[in-house]
Amino acid sequence: DYMPVQISKDKFVQFAYNPDYLQLKKYQKTISDVDSICTAINLKPVKSTILVDGGNVSKTTDKVIMCDKVFRENKHISERKLISQLEEFFQVDKLYFVPWETNDFIGHADGMVRFIDNDTVLVNDYPEDRRFQTSFRMSLHNAGLNWIELPYNPPNDPTRVSAEGLYLNYLQINRTIIMPTFQCKYDEKALKILEQVFKGQTIMTVDSNELAEEGGILNCITWNIIA
Repeated sequence: DYMPVQISKDKFVQFAYNPDYLQLKKYQKTISDVDSICTAINLKPVKSTILVDGGNVSKTTDKVIMCDKVFRENKHISERKLISQLEEFFQVDKLYFVPWETNDFIGHADGMVRFIDNDTVLVNDYPEDRRFQTSFRMSLHNAGLNWIELPYNPPNDPTRVSAEGLYLNYLQINRTIIMPTFQCKYDEKALKILEQVFKGQTIMTVDSNELAEEGGILNCITWNIIA
């Protein structure tokens, strides 16, 4: 989430990484020094002062989807100006926003929607929140996107910060998909959907219950780029 966003093979944008969910004193020490990391790997990204987490960018060749929490995080910039600047940094003219699922305090798009191709996305089915489900689907419809739903089975406990049940946060590496599993009845259903969507590719699974307790899954903990 803190690493630069890849725009093309040789171009990266380093947004400001200072997320609101890490502002408590006990978490501030976990905010990474991105400049030092980029220097260590000899990466020279274009820099921006806009507050954006990499996890809030779902990107394909000519489109980007973000959760609209980005507007709350950048209140000092007008919405029109922010959209214009983001389009310029991402080098796209199709920038779409989906509503923030406020039960998810992080507000990252990669836990809500992932591109399969330029016109189709994988999304959570949101079975327990019909109002949000309708709003979310409408935003996809207005963006002219088709969608395929994956099971979504978050823990029914507001006191837990857990990404359990979030199959959408799989890791994709070339033609291999690594899907999180949670030892529950939805594992098989999610696997069958991904096998159909990514037919001909290798689908692997990894138990992710322990990882989920940290609030993220496989896509959250990796930086997947075209080298």
